[in-house]
Parts: sequence; structure tokens; C-alpha cells
Amino acid sequence: MRWAKNPREMTANPTLVTTVTMTASAAAWLVALLVVIGSNVSGRAQTPALSQDEADYGYGNRNLTDAQRAGRDTWYFWTGGNEKFWIKMAELTEGNVNLLAYVDSRLHGRRFATLGAITQPGCRAATAPDQYGLWMDQCEQPVVPGVPGDPTGVVGLRRFPNPNFDKANWNAEAYFKHPGKTEPPYLIGMTCGFCHIGFNPLYPPENTEAPKWSNLAGAIGNQYWEEGRLFNLRMPPTDFRWHVGNRQPPGTSDTSRFATDHINNPNAINAIFNLAYRPTATETMADGTTRQVHHILKDGADSIGVAGASLRVYVNIGMCSDYWLTLHDPVNGRKPQQPFVIDNARKNCEDWRNTEARMENAEAFLKTITPMPLKDAPGGASYLTTDADTLRRGKIAFADKCARCHSSKQPPQAIATDRVKVEAWFRESLLSPDFLDKNFLSDDRRYPVYQLGTNIARAAGTNAMAGQVWGQFSSETYKQQPEIGPIRGLYNPQDPDKPLEWELKGGGRGYYRAPTLVSMWATAPYLHNNALGMYVKDPSVRGRMLSFYDSTEKLLWPERRLGVQSIIVTSIDTELRIPGRDRPIRILAGTPVDLIARVDPREAPAIVQNRVVLNILSDRALFRGLIRNNQAPDFVLDRGHLFGTELSDDDKRALIEFLKTM
Repeated sequence: MRWAKNPREMTANPTLVTTVTMTASAAAWLVALLVVIGSNVSGRAQTPALSQDEADYGYGNRNLTDAQRAGRDTWYFWTGGNEKFWIKMAELTEGNVNLLAYVDSRLHGRRFATLGAITQPGCRAATAPDQYGLWMDQCEQPVVPGVPGDPTGVVGLRRFPNPNFDKANWNAEAYFKHPGKTEPPYLIGMTCGFCHIGFNPLYPPENTEAPKWSNLAGAIGNQYWEEGRLFNLRMPPTDFRWHVGNRQPPGTSDTSRFATDHINNPNAINAIFNLAYRPTATETMADGTTRQVHHILKDGADSIGVAGASLRVYVNIGMCSDYWLTLHDPVNGRKPQQPFVIDNARKNCEDWRNTEARMENAEAFLKTITPMPLKDAPGGASYLTTDADTLRRGKIAFADKCARCHSSKQPPQAIATDRVKVEAWFRESLLSPDFLDKNFLSDDRRYPVYQLGTNIARAAGTNAMAGQVWGQFSSETYKQQPEIGPIRGLYNPQDPDKPLEWELKGGGRGYYRAPTLVSMWATAPYLHNNALGMYVKDPSVRGRMLSFYDSTEKLLWPERRLGVQSIIVTSIDTELRIPGRDRPIRILAGTPVDLIARVDPREAPAIVQNRVVLNILSDRALFRGLIRNNQAPDFVLDRGHLFGTELSDDDKRALIEFLKTM
């Protein structure tokens, strides 16, 4: 690792070469989504189930053990009862979040194009509304023993009958206008697979709107999913919140949206490979005992073991919502958080107990997922060099600049403090033909943000701190990490010549773990927020390689990055409602989204005062108030991680050739 001369000085890179614009789609599809009317045909299709052989081909393999198969079915199809949470969210958000609208069959054939969502194999578009006036895909049923629910047509979303449905009081059009006034006939639940199942890099689909099971990979992460659109279904572009969602990078998820920490910080959905070889660390738990744990999430906050971290994810997407929703305000965060108490959930929430019983098998399944090398992809070999000298040069560059963080194979403790011996050990290891075998390609350690220089937003998250909602899911070791202190050199969008300084306080915050580089050819763009590199909405090998080349070049030649143009800004004048104000305030076009989206709304009235228009980039008093109350005032998204940038151009190109082989 290359250490900065002044490790606390974090300078944004304002150099601009080219701009890649992600245009937000017009709301044409929203209109169809919101007008749900109809008459009477049957609901669920009575069609033959897929054979086990067909099902295995796509979402597992024919050699799974019974335990691994059960774990696979949990990953793909188990909601943990969270369907009760999502119906509540439709009510709390006045329909802006409504999974029943999201699965509308009239989007069949353009789900990937408009949402980045994947249509489940075996599902076809409805030709008419069902008996309740709802348009639901007609789907074949994969054999899923012991897992309730039916397919919705969208991978990872499951349909359940609503026990509280009253047909006599039902009107579809009225429901979608005012969710919460009546109960719908169906509940829609979310599985882990909704975010994590993506197109298989080794078997890309011929048609992204009609994939086969063989075109899907269980844990690659849906790099093309546009999560923001799920959370603003009914918002017009004149609503400031629309810009928060529609400018969210594809393939990212804001894992602190519920429960909110008031830090808009979407981060990349992790690919999972070589889990069996992922390093562990000895960490102290709340009861004083020590355990060997992984550092899960970008900041390593989930640190009580795989089962505990997985259960936290299920709660985060709505499991045990009768209890969880009493601990915070899930949408606006206008009341203090209370800790989610695991013993309470285990005692009082049946869904917790049922899901906890499945976690061992789920982990067993995830451990079967192996790398997807470019050489095995269709036409992949043509992208690989056959020049042995180039590859050797790239391996040495990786040994010198990357392997200390991006390898689970580390030098023995006896030489760990001897720089010369460590460098020699890594070079010898990289030149060994088995270096990539059983290598997680990360040491899974947490590093302070000032060493990495990347955007601090995710590392500033507070939810896992003591006394906060996820406090019981982080170790005492996490909570007692040294405080980072002042962060200097942050880009000032009002006055670029006067960088900002911000105090990053302790309690566990301020760190990122090193991500795995396994199969990185297939997972660009990069950094924890998918901000480094060009997004290409094409899961073919060619599409993935276009993004890989652009992303790795910007990684190693930082002058090619977007720099300040990676700051997300509003594209038109918008409106935002402020607590205590009868009328919304107007926010001018060009306003950095995170300047507002990382402020606790409880602080907004005092900051905004009596203003009716927010001209943030010229109103100095307003700007100071927003910065003073910002939870992470770091707006340049693609900066930092400058390791290897001092290599010669030839060494950089050789390194890229080696990275393709991972």
C-alpha cells in the first residue's frame, strides 16, 4: 500500500476529460404503472412446475447437497415474512414505494430497460387484468419445497395472499391513488435474490427482457438494477426527491435508506465469490467473548458472524416489521433510533426464528459460488493477452501496489514488519501459478478513509454505533476503532479555492474494508459507490469489457476521471417540503443533491428559515448552515484510491492485463 505523505489531507480531483451522462427516463412508464384498472379473469396460472433439472441449471448446479440446495432456495425465494413491511411502506410513502405497482405485468418486456429489473424465467405477460383488476405475470412454478409464495414475474419478488383483504371494499384504481385506505388482495415480499441475482457473465442472455435460468447467476449482484426508481414511483421530476432516486448509480443500494441515517450514500451491490476462503478477524462481542468474524458491508459494520449479518439484512428489508418499525421512523427519521434487540426478536418474532434456522444452509450454498474467469466467457479469450512477459510484468505491479490489501494470501507474521521481505514474498507469490487459486483477493481488513482517499459517505454511517438501530449487529471491536478526526481538503462546491474541513467522530465510523477483486472484469464500474468508470447497460462480454477498460484506466490514470463532474446535481428547478412549512421551497437547478440529502430534516427549518427559494451556491449563510449540519459533506464521488497511479504507463497496461485474469 502506498501511504500519503500527509494521510489526513484528502484532495478532490477536479480534472475533467469526458462526461458520461446518465439521463433519467421520462415518466411515461410511470403513467401506465399508476393507472391500474380492469375486470375479471383468474389470478394465479395453473401451469406445470419446472423440472428440478431445469431449475438447478439456472440457480445452482446439479451437484448441490441437500443442505446447499435448501440454502439456495432460501437465497432465491425466502422473504422472511417481509411482505407485511412492504405493504406498510406503500401506505407510509403515499404510494411512492409500492411493490404491487412495481410488478405490474404491463412492464413485462421492458422491465430491464426501464427499471434494470430482471423478469423471472418461466413468466409471461398477462393478456388481461385478473379478477381484482391487477395485471400479474403468469408464471411457471419452480420446485421450491417448504418455501411459501408465488412468482410475481420479477426475480426476487414473491406474491402472497393478503389475509386482511376485503373484496367488498376493493377498488384497484382507488387503492393505487391512496394506499392504506384499503388492503390489496396480494402482498409482495422481497428475497435476497432481488438485489443479488444478476445476469451470468459466462452465459449472457440473448434477450435481457426474457432470460433463461442459465443466464442468471445467484450472487453476481444485479449491476444494472436502478434502485432509486423503486422508491419514487409516483414522484414527478419537479420533486427534489426524484433526483435523489433517479440519479442514483445503477447497481447500487442505499442500505441505510431504512433505517435512515440521513446520509444519501448508495453503494455497490457486492458480488460473492470464494466465500470459503474469505479471511476472518478475531473480534470482541458485546458479552466480552471473542469470535472469528468476517467484516461485512462496505465499512465492515456487520461483524458478529455471517448468520447475524444475514439476519440483519432480512430485518433491513422488513422481517419482524411489527417490532422493527417501533424503533425508528423508517421514512423520514424524525425520531431517535432505538437498538434492535436480538433476544427480543428471537423470542417474539416467529419469522426471525424460521429464518435463523435457514442461515447455516444459506451460507453453505454461498460457499459453492466460485470465480467466473473471462477465459470461460463466450469470446472472452480474445480479450486476454498471450504475452508471458506482459503478464509477468503485470503480476509484479500487482505484487508491489495491490496485493497487501487485495489478497487473502498474506506473508507469515514472522516477516510482517520487514518491508523488504514482504515485498519479496508478494512477488514470489504472484509469480506462483496457484496465486489466484482459493484466493478471496482481499485481506478483509478495515482501513481508515484518510488512507484510501475515497468518498467518505458510507464510512460515516451511524446505524451500527452503540445505541443505534443496528448496534447489536456490530462488534465491540468495531465500536472502539480509533476516531478519525478532522478530514481536510473536501471539495467546496460554492468556493472551490477554499476546501472544506469536517470532523469525522468515532464510535466505529471512518473505515472501509478492502473489497474482493475476484472476477473484476465482470463487475465494473468500481469503488464502493460504482462511481469510477463508465456505466454500460449491456451484460454481454463486450459490454462488460467496455466498462472494465474505462474503469481500470480511470483507476490508474486519475486525470481521466470525472472529478467534480461526478457530483450529482439537480437538472431542473425542484421543490421540497420542509417540516413545519405549509408550502414547499424551491431549489434551483444545479444544486448538489447530497448537500441537502445528507441533512437531518429535523434541522432543515432552522437552516432554511423564511426562504422560499434556495440559491445554495450563492447564498453563503444558507450554504454554511447546510455544511455545518451535513452528515457527510463529501460530494465528489469518484476520487481517491490512488494506489498504483505512480506506475509507468507500460506497467499500468500490464497490470490491467493481469487484472483481466482474476
